[in-house]
Amino acid sequence: MPTAILTGQPVPGSSIESELRSLGFDVQYASGAPDTETLLARVPATERVAVVDARFVGHPHALRLGLTDPRFPLSAVPGAVTARPEGRQALTRAMARENSAGGGTALAVDNLADRITAALDADGADVHRPELGSLVAAVPADPQARNEARQAVAAVDDEAVRLKSAVKARDGFVTTFAISPYSRYIARWCARRGLTPNQVTTASLLTALIAAGCAATGTRGGFVAAGVLLIASFVLDCTDGQLARYSLQYSTLGAWLDATFDRAKEYAYYAGLALGAARGGDDVWALALGAMVLQTCRHVVDFSFNEANHDAAANTSPTAALSDRLDSVGWTVWLRRMIVLPIGERWAMIAVLTAVATPRITFYVLLIGCAFAATYTTAGRVLRSLTRKATRTDRAAAALADLADSGPLAEAGARSLAGTARRLPGFAAPAVALLGGAAVVATAALTDFGGPWPLVAAAVYVLTSSLAVARPLKGALDWLVPPFFRAAEYLTVLALAAKADVNGALPAAFGLVAAVAYHHYDTVYRIRGDAGAPPAWLVRTAGGHEGRTLVITALAVLLTATQFKVALTVLAVAVALVVLAESIRFWVAAHKVGAPAVHDEGEPA
Repeated sequence: MPTAILTGQPVPGSSIESELRSLGFDVQYASGAPDTETLLARVPATERVAVVDARFVGHPHALRLGLTDPRFPLSAVPGAVTARPEGRQALTRAMARENSAGGGTALAVDNLADRITAALDADGADVHRPELGSLVAAVPADPQARNEARQAVAAVDDEAVRLKSAVKARDGFVTTFAISPYSRYIARWCARRGLTPNQVTTASLLTALIAAGCAATGTRGGFVAAGVLLIASFVLDCTDGQLARYSLQYSTLGAWLDATFDRAKEYAYYAGLALGAARGGDDVWALALGAMVLQTCRHVVDFSFNEANHDAAANTSPTAALSDRLDSVGWTVWLRRMIVLPIGERWAMIAVLTAVATPRITFYVLLIGCAFAATYTTAGRVLRSLTRKATRTDRAAAALADLADSGPLAEAGARSLAGTARRLPGFAAPAVALLGGAAVVATAALTDFGGPWPLVAAAVYVLTSSLAVARPLKGALDWLVPPFFRAAEYLTVLALAAKADVNGALPAAFGLVAAVAYHHYDTVYRIRGDAGAPPAWLVRTAGGHEGRTLVITALAVLLTATQFKVALTVLAVAVALVVLAESIRFWVAAHKVGAPAVHDEGEPA
């Protein structure tokens, strides 16, 4: 149990002790700095500890924000400071300085908690100070100031502020206006019954899987039920994040589950629609796989661009400035958020079309909408990259290299081509990645199944992939390299499975691409959580994007169409088992050892 040390003379009628206990703290009293230091030393190093001035007046949610957020080792609000286990050493050092003879800092400050915070600042510690907005947190110096602070507390509805802050500051139109106005109350209901965000996330997944099962029935009633359940799943998907913000229940495992389950829900629903269409005699597996490929590549564009630019120096451009000016015109903000087809708009569209149309029409509209959104966002990011004079860091280059998912063949080729790559112009990396990928996809799509040309093109693709990553990915457009690799691998599988023209080949290809896409998403979430890329052995075992492409084209040459379908199924199962086992092991272990909590607002994709 975390411990809160109340310092100074208690104030008659103060509710600070009960408020701290309601937040889960064991409350102890200290008469001054020496007593506080003694009590601080007694608290186990594995527990959170807080130092709070007994005269504190403020909203309970201000205390909650300042003292219970698991994402920050050190945090403070006026009159209170806290440290998680990883911040205890810094807090102990600051406390010792305040207790040493003549060693205090900010002596004009008359409360110990704020003096400790000032000492932490002087030591260069990173102390988080939450945005309180209209919430009150103060240490009044006299009865008049205390009375004024209490009036300020009474003037602001603590619960209304808490509910409002549970909703994302930036989200899509559908989510903002059609879901969040009531899902926040569902989040509060869940919090008051002790439910966790991870439990709500799991409920959202199960609801979406039931929706996919309803769609797979192929009946009109099943399609209507599927649409309704998909919306219900999205409401729960919004609720889990709002519950995390409402109750400050952030965790690395929770962030991974939320992001991973979003992809699993959507792609499982695509499969359910394809199964339902098949029951009605319509084969739309190619459309389902195409929708998954397009959506995954859209996400990779987002991830790569953000990783390449989030810590770049001189990261400005005329295009970005224009976007900022448009943000001052309210209607353009919502229009631009809607046309990129974020998850709320996308799922609402899919749900409605499922209920009133056919799976084929649903996929046609989805593909057209996502293609337009991908063109719009990618074009804007290309313009930003070409017009800004950003200097990209080694960390960004390393992240892009990890996102590239290069296997042993590309790594060996990159080492031998490093000298050649250094002499090429800055746009060479994305250019050769695009040309190599286009060559293998076009050859697989335009030649007969079983012919040798896709294998030849795949060998060329290995060389172009090696050349693309032979030097650090720091060029203006080098963030395009990972999405070009994703599109090349996924579309090659799609083209070869379609060319095989045997029953079951496209579903097998869907499974294989889903397994590989999971591996690529998992890489993104590890990087976003500052956990590093997947281990090298996993990338080598999975073969890298170029190795898998080469193997799949070789199988298409060596096997009959029926045997190729079986091979795709075996590969899908093998890749899924390897990447899922390692991913689950990693995230569960990270959660158990207390990895830093993560909550990434991200883009509403």
